[in-house]
Amino acid sequence: MSDLLGSIAGGLGQGSIYALLAVGFVMIYKAMGVISFAQPAFMMAGALLVTYLAPEIGFFLAVPVAAIAIAGVSLVVERVAIRPMVGKAVFVIAIITIGIDVIVRTVAGAFIGRDPRPIGDPWGNATVSIGSVTVYERHIAAFIVAAVLVAALFAFFRWTPIGLAMRASALDQEAAMAQGVSVGAVFAVSWGLAGALATVAGVFAASNTGGTMDRNLWLVALAALPVIILGGLDSFGGAVLGGLIIGVVQRVVGDYHREWFPFLDTNLFLITPYLVMFVVLLVRPYGLFGTKEVERV
Repeated sequence: MSDLLGSIAGGLGQGSIYALLAVGFVMIYKAMGVISFAQPAFMMAGALLVTYLAPEIGFFLAVPVAAIAIAGVSLVVERVAIRPMVGKAVFVIAIITIGIDVIVRTVAGAFIGRDPRPIGDPWGNATVSIGSVTVYERHIAAFIVAAVLVAALFAFFRWTPIGLAMRASALDQEAAMAQGVSVGAVFAVSWGLAGALATVAGVFAASNTGGTMDRNLWLVALAALPVIILGGLDSFGGAVLGGLIIGVVQRVVGDYHREWFPFLDTNLFLITPYLVMFVVLLVRPYGLFGTKEVERV
């Protein structure tokens, strides 16, 4: 039982990373009606920036500085490459985001080098014991940070003028414009926030892979795609819950693979997010919390 609880705790830590990424995906989708495939690149670029800043200014200051910087990069990308395409076909904008992802990852890869770069996090492989359960400190940190950020975002959407404008725009963009809402500002803020969230997710993803990052870090973000389909493309709550579910199931399957599937040499944890997504979609085609009005990309 202690091992199972330890796996679940580790899954919640991994799921927190997926949740942060998924919230960024959903934020852009609700604002523009398109999935931004550039999120993996922003995650990678943010983590890379932290590896350069942490030795100079310290890890805890490097993370918010990198998040703000990547938010700025996201704003520029939105203004230069995405805003002119508003009104065009959704799949065209989606393909443009794929191009942005490739460009940003290629540029960032040039600064990574051949050897993995240390992220400089203070947790490493340190653990704490909660009763009979051993939990990695990095998983606890990821869960707490994700919970704080998600709570702050919900407060932002509920009580700030720009947050209310983003909610109004997500419900009916034309009606929001008629009421004086600046849809352009909504687009920009959604991209900026998504970029900042991707940076934080990238830091914890690197922390989860031995405290270093390499050119393959962006692959972590691919698991966030089934998360947003599972939770519902237009649901922040679904993104959070979906991320935690995928994280826990993936971690438990990975830890118990040899006991449950001794006849398989390949660990199934890599495809677990997609299998869970398929099963849920067979029952709820629009995800756990998605609405039927969602237009698939």
